[in-house]
Amino acid sequence: MLPTNIVKMDELSSPSQIIWRGFEGETDYQKILTIIQACTPVDSLERADTLENITNTYSHLVNCDPLHDMLFAEVNGQTVGYCRLWWEISGAGEWIGFILGYVHPAFRGQGIGSRFLTFQENRLKTISAKMLAEGKISTDAHCYADAWLEEGEKAREGLLIGAGYHPERYEYHMVRSLAEPLEILPLPAGLEIRPVLPEHYRQVWDAATEAFRDHWGYIPPSDEYYQQWLEDPNFDPGLFRVAWDGEQVAGMVQNFLQPEENVKYGRKRGYTEGICVRRPWRKRGLARSLLTHSMQMFKDMGMQETALSVDTQNLNGANRIYESVGYRIVSHMTLYRKELVDLEKSL
Repeated sequence: MLPTNIVKMDELSSPSQIIWRGFEGETDYQKILTIIQACTPVDSLERADTLENITNTYSHLVNCDPLHDMLFAEVNGQTVGYCRLWWEISGAGEWIGFILGYVHPAFRGQGIGSRFLTFQENRLKTISAKMLAEGKISTDAHCYADAWLEEGEKAREGLLIGAGYHPERYEYHMVRSLAEPLEILPLPAGLEIRPVLPEHYRQVWDAATEAFRDHWGYIPPSDEYYQQWLEDPNFDPGLFRVAWDGEQVAGMVQNFLQPEENVKYGRKRGYTEGICVRRPWRKRGLARSLLTHSMQMFKDMGMQETALSVDTQNLNGANRIYESVGYRIVSHMTLYRKELVDLEKSL
């Protein structure tokens, strides 16, 4: 049952055929997957989720209690939508509540998405106000609700804009054809690429964490995220390209494959993600070199293209670096943000 201390039932009034409920455990994983799969073609999403992916995500939730932070909609015994929220404190001290939600296309236009959003905002205000009262958030800290949307999610975009959200940040999706000429750029002097062994996993993780702290919206990751990384179905350190300076990690590309996605879309793509260089080794062409080595590796494996995502306002000009080695923009996603107000009133 929906916990009554989260949101009043009259705030979720709806046509009688829609039943609202809370999270019911692992039996909901397949229902979540079914809803995402129904939304994928309608919203032009390129993804091939699996039950294994969803299980890994929900086995390592951080700052999210699914019994209190999820809401499901049912019609005639069929689960037709769900939403989830969680929160983080950024490296800049901002309190950020993240929201996501999916409604089966056949059941849109009945107010389900609006009621999900009401539930999420009320819950985020309750959590942030409690943390403020307990001194866990600075009184001058900004508190936001954030939602990332792919460009095809027009229905949800309209919902968020109507509720006062605004575009805050953009991210490009970029693809590079491996049929085009490829020049393997040399590593900076003194660096070498070496295999990533199990005893290196934590060092590689910590090096990436350090490198990404300079990025916009950086959130210090917890150990639970580390475990989720290790248990990700697509985790394959054998594909990583990590540059070492002696025993120090200088930079890396955490390459991976998504076999289910390649089958679904009839393509041969490798992902060159997790690209980062630690401060002492920047401005020496290391990222470009590691990318070209990664692309050659995928080409040797029979892949036909590589892909990545990048913050359009990256301070290091990453999108220009990627364009210089052949990546081209194919789509984008947008971060929609709304500032949560009147926290004291919700105490």
